[in-house]
Amino acid sequence: MQKTLSWAAVILWMGLIFHLSHQAAAASSELSTGVTEIVLAFIEKVVPNEDLDVSSIHHIIRKSAHFFIYFFLGMLVLHALNMSKGTGGKTIGLAILICVLYAISDEVHQLFVPGRGAQVKDVLIDSAGASVGIVGYLLLSRLINIVRKT
Repeated sequence: MQKTLSWAAVILWMGLIFHLSHQAAAASSELSTGVTEIVLAFIEKVVPNEDLDVSSIHHIIRKSAHFFIYFFLGMLVLHALNMSKGTGGKTIGLAILICVLYAISDEVHQLFVPGRGAQVKDVLIDSAGASVGIVGYLLLSRLINIVRKT
């Protein structure tokens, strides 16, 4: 049952990524602009009267979204592979491969979405996010095992 639920989580997360990538440029920009406004409001409370470059912050938020959505995908894929009795370096390599291939397919998919396009830079950011997520999963698993033994 855990194996099925783990893979279902991967498929659902990939579906979310597909949904977000399928938004036309205007809708995608509107979503990230809304997030940018929230972040700017927070920054202005913490550092009032600071001269902020809104376009730079907007760009950082868009690229951070790529990183973190694939961060969680990496964790979910490795967890699903582990639930499928995979262990070791080959499993980690397979998890990275799945995430990188999905990132590539996601960028290709965007070629067919109005106003969107494919960027190699986004594949690299997505792959980095997935890799860090996989390392985070491994560290968290090790920490949980240490705590269970004590």
